[in-house]
Amino acid sequence: MTRPDGRQNDQLRPISFIPNVAPYATGSVLVSFGDTRVICSATIEDDVPRWMRAQRVEGGWLTAEYSMLPYSTLERKPRDISRGKLDGRSSEIQRLIGRALRACVDLKKIGQRTIWIDCDVLQADGGTRTASISGGCVAMAIALNKLMAEGRLKQFPVKKLVAAVSAGVYQGVPVLDLNYPEDKDASVDFNVVMTESNEFVEVQGSGEEAVFSSEEMTAMLELSRKGISEIISLQKAAILTADRAAPADLASLTAAFGKR
Repeated sequence: MTRPDGRQNDQLRPISFIPNVAPYATGSVLVSFGDTRVICSATIEDDVPRWMRAQRVEGGWLTAEYSMLPYSTLERKPRDISRGKLDGRSSEIQRLIGRALRACVDLKKIGQRTIWIDCDVLQADGGTRTASISGGCVAMAIALNKLMAEGRLKQFPVKKLVAAVSAGVYQGVPVLDLNYPEDKDASVDFNVVMTESNEFVEVQGSGEEAVFSSEEMTAMLELSRKGISEIISLQKAAILTADRAAPADLASLTAAFGKR
């Protein structure tokens, strides 16, 4: 079996994190998983949701919003506002992003604040939710590092980094990090979220009018573990360099959209 882009079964697409692409956000990054590209930003507000104040819940909150821009797919995707409501897929994905990132941060340590994670898909070629989680974690860490540097936090609230990747069964073979042609034709599709300590945060998996064996599931989870370990190494490098990096310039952004 040969994959459409010639990768090995356990090989990720080229992945990059370019920090500081949105200067008015507290933290931001352009994440690329092959031809899937998402701008993830973290904005921190000194307030909490009304329900937290009413219930006197200690600490802060983290929430996420996700959207695919109209030109991110081959056929124009109408904006949610034109329908008057958020579509079901976007709602599911932004809930997933929020759950994944809340699992890795001590909300009590951020004080009476809300962390807003915004994920805007510029170009979709499979794996937009996993790219959003991985990029959202980087944007969040950059933002919280800024608050630490400004003396607004006493303790760093991120307990562990989290990342996500897809896996699936394509032409009868378990493979890692599906692009759109693979995702479209896969008989089984998994999305796996894990911490840097190899702990599972969430696993989403289903057969596409097909079934899968325990051996195939084990293989997909092991592929995901390997891929997430590699992604977290890239996340750490991006976070460490973000405070020394200038705002992303046109050359770096152009390179991110160049040939791979």
